[in-house]
Amino acid sequence: MAKLVVGVDGSPGGAKALRWAVAEARLRGVSLQLVHAWMVPLIDALPEPWAIGLPPVGPSDEEVYAHLAAAAKAVLDDSLAQARGQEPGLDVEGELVEAHAAAALIAAAGDADLLVVGSRGRGGFAGLLLGSVSAECVHHAPCPVVIVPADQVES
Repeated sequence: MAKLVVGVDGSPGGAKALRWAVAEARLRGVSLQLVHAWMVPLIDALPEPWAIGLPPVGPSDEEVYAHLAAAAKAVLDDSLAQARGQEPGLDVEGELVEAHAAAALIAAAGDADLLVVGSRGRGGFAGLLLGSVSAECVHHAPCPVVIVPADQVES
């Protein structure tokens, strides 16, 4: 069955891409797969407390991981609810992937007819026209890519 894949990240640009993808999937009569990728940030600037003789302070690694995983699942669940609310009859599925966003989206697009991403997500360089994930998807996706601009006029 034909399908569209859309990247969701909880950002305003991701929300616009999701709305566009839901409408496009309805027009094409295809299913929609939402993909939210997340990673545990690498923080190597400070030594482990035990390395300098201090007792561990704060949450454990397992608690941090569980918190980040729950937050990622909440982003996906909220996006699924938005998509189903916009188009109740649409076949919508979600995929939560612990990986770099571009790699997860490119992999998910392997059997897709179209990959949809926002032009800007949660990255730190707001002045760029394209974020790093959307730029990487354009160059490496195995299917056509639609980039929904963050300033797209709502219809």
